[in-house]
Amino acid sequence: MNKPLRRIAIFCGLLVLTLLIRDNWLQYVKADSLKEDQNNRRVTIARYATPRGDIIVGGTAVTGSTQTNNSGLNDLKYKRTYKNGPMWAPVTGYASQAFGANQLESIEDGILTGNDDRLFFRNTLDMLTGKKLQGGNVVTTLNAAAQKAAYDGLKNVGGKGAAVALDPATGKILALASYPSYDPSSFAGNSDKDAEAWKKLQKKYNPDDPMLNRALREVYPPGSTFKVVTAAAALENGLYTSADQPTNSPLPWVMPGTVTELKNEGNIPCKNATMREALRVSCNTVFGKIGADLGNDKMLAEAKKFGFDSEHFTPVRSAASVFSDDMNKSQTALSSIGQYNTAATPLQMAMVAAAVANDGKLMKPYMVDELQTSNLDPIEKTRPQELSRPLSTQNAQILQSMMETVVEKGTGTRAQIPGVTVGGKTGTAQHGVANSKNPYAWFISFAKLKDGSSPVAVAVVVEDEHANRDDISGGGLAAPIARNVMKAVIGNRT
Repeated sequence: MNKPLRRIAIFCGLLVLTLLIRDNWLQYVKADSLKEDQNNRRVTIARYATPRGDIIVGGTAVTGSTQTNNSGLNDLKYKRTYKNGPMWAPVTGYASQAFGANQLESIEDGILTGNDDRLFFRNTLDMLTGKKLQGGNVVTTLNAAAQKAAYDGLKNVGGKGAAVALDPATGKILALASYPSYDPSSFAGNSDKDAEAWKKLQKKYNPDDPMLNRALREVYPPGSTFKVVTAAAALENGLYTSADQPTNSPLPWVMPGTVTELKNEGNIPCKNATMREALRVSCNTVFGKIGADLGNDKMLAEAKKFGFDSEHFTPVRSAASVFSDDMNKSQTALSSIGQYNTAATPLQMAMVAAAVANDGKLMKPYMVDELQTSNLDPIEKTRPQELSRPLSTQNAQILQSMMETVVEKGTGTRAQIPGVTVGGKTGTAQHGVANSKNPYAWFISFAKLKDGSSPVAVAVVVEDEHANRDDISGGGLAAPIARNVMKAVIGNRT
């Protein structure tokens, strides 16, 4: 071969080698990123070419799929549908041809579309038998009756709010409601109508912000419900060893380093009150002084054991609740009664109630029980996981009895359930400049059956800007919702 031909052959060989390298780079190295590229229209078309798998509650699908009207430029065949969409939206999230997906619809997208690697064997069998690609199912821990009680309760009050119910023994989320809410079906497609529905739900155009998941993503001052954490800190640090010994609580009590008295709500018996009595009537002075006496470090350590200052993944992310560091004694006192910088999600306060009910053991909250193939074979099962031990068994039982007194003859009597032992704590948390806005109404609780088991713990918060200020209280607005949620979970087990 002469020299010019040899050069041409070498050059062509290099071109072929470069092509092979490029092809392998695209096929094996860049495949995943190209597959997930939002600008890859083929991926989007494939995603909506078959019905999605379903999100399951109590054996029944709360989602579905329907064929799209393929008029115009929409080449996506199927879109998502939802049953009782507003009620379940805080759990499912949305899946939209135009606006993507969030929450379970996004986190478990691979299972629901059938593209998860764990479905490879199932998909291979289907391909060999000529079946089309099918999505798997996401089986939740939710209790349909409890979710309905929570959502209807919030809706009937008519303001904004949220409710969370947990199984204390496992951490299973039994209810997760937020109000106001939205119907994910209204923008599941890719039409002008869907775009208009989406626009109307955005906070910029809707100040009620219905797409905000208040159960997981909103933090509120927890008010007096946080006194349960403060009581736990007092017991765990040996400041007081029983519910019924008098506390060192003068009245009036001036916060350390200030000339400001910490006030109680009304003329209630708080001077040197026992912790049981102080929780029953909700004494600010008693629990504020406990926080100041323990100091910031000990209060912060106990709050963290309950889950404060950490995000939680259920697997949907929950915002971190807050108990601050580097506070002086007066700031710690205010924070210890759920004011100042203290802020909590409804999930967090349900975790507080659940840990007390579960004899001091806090379980990791979760809402996905199982992932399944399209023919209901299990792929993955969630196992309960201990998160922390905020309380010893003995101290948890002391605190249970204190919370039971609150419901039996204190501020939480509207949570009583015949034949069931209920423990709870009300909270009325101030907010607004100079407390000018109506406070938030809180209630946290647990139910205990005759066999000693505690199948449910609940947290409810209600914002109601239209109610009369004097009518707003955790016992008045939030406790009846919590009671109905607990009744729904208990059913006929009483």
